[in-house]
Amino acid sequence: MSIRTRKLIGAIGLLVLVTAWALLAMAFAQFAFSNPNAYVAWIFYVVAGMGWIFPAMPLIRWMEGGRKA
Repeated sequence: MSIRTRKLIGAIGLLVLVTAWALLAMAFAQFAFSNPNAYVAWIFYVVAGMGWIFPAMPLIRWMEGGRKA
């Protein structure tokens, strides 16, 4: 598979991943925090906002053709 095709598939995959991650994080926050403390909510959104990076790493590595960084 060519690099261009991998990058196209990976870009679509990343968009799907980020969208799904954001929707799940918002849904979890809506049901988990009925009356959140401001600090707890802030920490949750920072962790949830950065959390999509770890599932995206293998996809980005695959997009590059499996090269070691």
